[in-house]
Amino acid sequence: MSQTALIIGAGPAGLTAAYELLTRSKDIKVIVFEESDCFGGISKTVNYKGNRMDMGGHRFFSKIPEVNVWWDRMLPMQGHPTYDDILLKRSMPLAKGGPDPEKEDNVMLTRHRVSRIYFNEKFFDYPVSLKWDTLKNMGFITTIKVVFSYLWALLFKKPEDNLENFYINRFGRKLYSMFFEYYTENLWGRHPSEIDASWGAQRAKGMSIVAIFKDILGKIFKVKNRRVETSLIEEFKYPKLGPGQLWEVAADEIEKLGGRIYKNAKVTKIHKNADNVITSLTYEMDGNEHEIAGDYIISSMPIKDLVEGMNDVPANEARIAAGLPYRDYMTLGVLVPKINLVNKTDIKTINNVVPDCWVYVQDRHVKLGRFQIYNNWSPYMIKDLEHTVWIGLEYFVNEGDEFWNMTEKEFSKIGIQEMIQLGLIDSADAVIDTHMEKVKKAYPAYFDTYNEIDTLVDYLKSIDNLYCVGRNGQHRYNNIDHSMCTSFEAVKNILSGEKNKDNVWNVNTEKEYHEEVEANEVD
Repeated sequence: MSQTALIIGAGPAGLTAAYELLTRSKDIKVIVFEESDCFGGISKTVNYKGNRMDMGGHRFFSKIPEVNVWWDRMLPMQGHPTYDDILLKRSMPLAKGGPDPEKEDNVMLTRHRVSRIYFNEKFFDYPVSLKWDTLKNMGFITTIKVVFSYLWALLFKKPEDNLENFYINRFGRKLYSMFFEYYTENLWGRHPSEIDASWGAQRAKGMSIVAIFKDILGKIFKVKNRRVETSLIEEFKYPKLGPGQLWEVAADEIEKLGGRIYKNAKVTKIHKNADNVITSLTYEMDGNEHEIAGDYIISSMPIKDLVEGMNDVPANEARIAAGLPYRDYMTLGVLVPKINLVNKTDIKTINNVVPDCWVYVQDRHVKLGRFQIYNNWSPYMIKDLEHTVWIGLEYFVNEGDEFWNMTEKEFSKIGIQEMIQLGLIDSADAVIDTHMEKVKKAYPAYFDTYNEIDTLVDYLKSIDNLYCVGRNGQHRYNNIDHSMCTSFEAVKNILSGEKNKDNVWNVNTEKEYHEEVEANEVD
């Protein structure tokens, strides 16, 4: 007997669920509803006059075999060098029989991971390393303060009831104040002392000075099969034309398999019957409302919006959902002939631009949180790689605030001024072009009613045919691979008839979940 799965959202979680259902069952019809006109959610790629922008920056790296197989099925690994590797005569891993990125678009590249902190007009490794350059940049007195601050933190642990204490326990107060405090407050609009520690446990799990020492010693003594923290990896995968390309390919595969995808289709209502089972949903498309029945609902839309559109929700659960906070995102693409930052690393780049994919800005005098150098993500993201540098300035904002309401001209003026202030360029005359992008509800936040979310989750679990997946679908700051895993688990439950959804919600909640794989799967 044929059944219908209605999937809300065509981001990583939604498209993964659709593909998995279609490839694993012939009896379930799949329909995907996407509010925007593109695929990938926040991991979309924007093409502006031939220069591509990655919304938020997305490294494709996972310790989960199932995820890596999935990615490789969509975009096989490169079998020949990329344009910049050819010019620079750089050696990168190649897959035997893999596609040539100079001739084919559907290919996954291997890229160097370089992410640093820009603090006091100097570069520091991110995560903070303990090599000579770091100590030299900090200076003798600051280094001594960092050491004693860390020793104090080791002896006198703080209760991890907020994000500030989480960081201090792992790095000491001095390093925390230098590299974590302001950036975190700028990112979330709240001081770290007001944010739930579970954000740090999830996003920085395993990261500490001890982990950095272990990594250094592992390299020095060439330890085989050493365990590598995700934040310490040195290479990652990346689609030739940006992260959105992977989801565009996935969407195409879904349609080939018979799935339907409706773009510009905003789901507004979720209809439940007296037995607490969802019977249908309502969506708006082309100015009209449509209602469609379904047997299974897989939702990657923000929990706040899901619950708001649902009938007969208990008052307490409705209050919790309404109070869940989010942080929105704005980015300004800036095209320049060059930037002033000097490449002092041993990584060769076109025109010797600094090799960073992104740089965390730790400067209390600017609002800029981070900037990307798209040239380093993929040489194919840039229209004229040899003569221009394409920068993405990232700002963390709230929908409706002063920044969000700026015109593109106003936003460009501030971004360019802060580039000058940071020494990236000399004057506004150096700018060739700019482009602004906005993303709503980019980052689910861990404050306000978040500390009551377990009550809300229990209620959502009680709805038999509802499966909440992905970052916003679970109000959890997941990476792409963990968002995909929530869909893997949801599909397994649907096909097996399993009613307990703990496996769907437990993805990436325990420190060991998929991170503590066998060491031989890591390298």
